[in-house]
Amino acid sequence: MPSSTTFRTRTGRLIPAIIVAMLLASCSSQAPQTPKESVQDAGTGSADYYLKQAQQSSDDNKANWQLLAIHALLRENRVPEAATQLGQLPQQGLNNAQLIEQQLLSAELLVAQKNGPAASAALGKIDADNLTADQKSRYYQAFITAGQGRASLPLLRAYIAQEPLLQGKAHQANLDATWLALTQLSAQDVNAVVINANENVLQGWLDLLNVWQTNKQDSAQLKAAIQDWQKRYPYNPGAKTLPTALNNVVNFKPGSTERVALLLPLSGPAKIYGDAIQKGFMAAVNGQANPSTPSQPAAPPATQATPATDPNAAVSTSATDVTAAEGTPTAAPAAAPTVAPVAPSPAPSTPSATVKVYDTSTQPLPALLAQAKQDGATVIVGPLLKDQVSSLTSAQTSLNVLALNQPETEANSPNICYFALSPEDEARDAARHIWSQHKQLPLLMVPGGDFGERIAQAFANEWQKQGGQTVLRQTIGSYADLKQQVSRGGGLRLSGTPVTPAAPAQPTGVTIGGITIPSPPTDAQVTAGSADSSGNVDAIYIVGSQDQLTLIKPMIDLSINTRVKPSLYASSRSYQAGAGPDYRLEMEGMQFSDIPLLAGSNPALMQQASSQLGNDYSQVRLYAMGIDAYNLANHFTQIRQTPGYQLSGTTGNLSANGNCVIHRQLPWLQYRKGTLVPVS
Repeated sequence: MPSSTTFRTRTGRLIPAIIVAMLLASCSSQAPQTPKESVQDAGTGSADYYLKQAQQSSDDNKANWQLLAIHALLRENRVPEAATQLGQLPQQGLNNAQLIEQQLLSAELLVAQKNGPAASAALGKIDADNLTADQKSRYYQAFITAGQGRASLPLLRAYIAQEPLLQGKAHQANLDATWLALTQLSAQDVNAVVINANENVLQGWLDLLNVWQTNKQDSAQLKAAIQDWQKRYPYNPGAKTLPTALNNVVNFKPGSTERVALLLPLSGPAKIYGDAIQKGFMAAVNGQANPSTPSQPAAPPATQATPATDPNAAVSTSATDVTAAEGTPTAAPAAAPTVAPVAPSPAPSTPSATVKVYDTSTQPLPALLAQAKQDGATVIVGPLLKDQVSSLTSAQTSLNVLALNQPETEANSPNICYFALSPEDEARDAARHIWSQHKQLPLLMVPGGDFGERIAQAFANEWQKQGGQTVLRQTIGSYADLKQQVSRGGGLRLSGTPVTPAAPAQPTGVTIGGITIPSPPTDAQVTAGSADSSGNVDAIYIVGSQDQLTLIKPMIDLSINTRVKPSLYASSRSYQAGAGPDYRLEMEGMQFSDIPLLAGSNPALMQQASSQLGNDYSQVRLYAMGIDAYNLANHFTQIRQTPGYQLSGTTGNLSANGNCVIHRQLPWLQYRKGTLVPVS
């Protein structure tokens, strides 16, 4: 056994050796490493790891670590740090692979900074043929994101080029996005497509679009046509794996509408609305609202309209924005898109359908939904009041629900569609219609308060979407206020305050070398900030009642001293019963929109509705809403599952967006020599 002295001696000799070994190991771990992955690969490490390696490197590997770090920072949404690191890359000495990655990262940074135009320009300088598969996938995704969802032929080509590079959920998402972009192309865009000889995939997609457009009104026919297309284009990626929307068509199973639960306010302040909708709904159930061949728009009846019971209800509204503020519903003007009267397509009714009506003023919504399910309902139509509609998603019913209003914020619920006579819809449609007539500077004359603000905002957002820039807004007073203005001999100034459209966050600029260069303002921003708010108005859109228009139009005429006069447009709020020949002559040239039923598509049905409702146009519109609600309920599954499915109804040409919010396209009419004619 060794003595303690010997042990200490040996230990003393061992300790320095251990320390030396530890120091050597420590030095070797801190030595710069060569990246195991190329800068052209996808990159799976964390940004912090790459940054640490870059800090410890002073050789040729440093730029590689920096590029990997920038890629990871963008992937982790650490955009300012990515911009800083990109600015710290060496200005010289990068090899070809590093330069290509730097170009791609610069474009991706601009995308992350929401600077779409600059990103598109940067991507245009990159030759995709020089990229690896991983880089190509990123390149096409950057191109797609920079386009901000605007459907175009280059966007389609980007999706098609990206598709072979993706797998799993990303691959299905690509096919779904390709189909969505395809269906959003305008007819002019589709007709203008020039297909290159090697673009077989694009040719197949366009043929599928034609199949869908030709057969979309008949689910069985569309299903057979899609299957035939798959046989004709077996190598098209969409044929191997259908877009989700079309897969739903192929696997379509119609829903049952044998037992309908109709949820409406049948007591309290909103009773007047519920009664009108119920009358229209039951007329459709009983086959009393079958569409007839459309006729020319009829002149408005001579009988004066009967005011609605609720003093807040605008008699002439085409859309009712029913809320539940402190228990008092309010009616407001509303929705219209831009076509001449359409021929309503008969919706096959269900003669055996039974309808049970529930009063939403008597019980909480969850209790009513539970009761309807217990009573054997197969579909629910309603509720109507906005606060109840907003609570639908939390009610968690398994039944299909066609709500008769829509929440403030759209949400996609697989068993809920929203059908509302929305005032914002009418404003958006007016913007599209006025833009289609090549106007450049519209002036909105809207009521004050929240309602006017909503109308102006919806119009301005759509105007910008169409490609327009400045929209001016002017607040109009009540009939009494306008009358006082007339008595003072005043006209109306054709000027206003620019409306600022709601827009996504603006790019902050590009950071290079630690210095941020601000992005230039967009054309719309420049115009909105410096527009002459008093000149060159070429269109005036008036959201006012018939009484208000009798004063506003002559005042506008007095204010115009030039030969070229702005075109005048009005919302459906201005159209009501009681407009005699003097009024129609006074409104010469004025264009306005309204639902097909009031525009003369079915005079017999119009007479039936107005006789039941005291010739009150606001209630006639709700009656028409009830008719269309029944037809929509009968086609709930098609609307929910078939992209672009349309119904022509008494409130307009009906279609749904991705969240199953029903949009209506309405006819536009014009006063001409004392009569009403469709706007061509």
